[in-house]
Amino acid sequence: MQARIAKWGNSLGLRIPKDITTQLGLAEGAEVQIEIEGDRVVISPRRPHYKLSDLLGGMTPKSMRDAFNWGPDAGRESID
Repeated sequence: MQARIAKWGNSLGLRIPKDITTQLGLAEGAEVQIEIEGDRVVISPRRPHYKLSDLLGGMTPKSMRDAFNWGPDAGRESID
């Protein structure tokens, strides 16, 4: 597939055909990673990078206990 580069403000822009954006799950406003590999320009969807502290924000030992039902204590695993 071929495309043409056009002027966009002080930069140059490239329109990505709908078939490709659909295949990659890209939509308007999506962030992409642009890299140079030899004489090629590689554009890849930017995937989120999560921090464990963000994912576990607000979790407490009490809320973790309430999140899972492991059944009754059977030995010394009881946590107070």
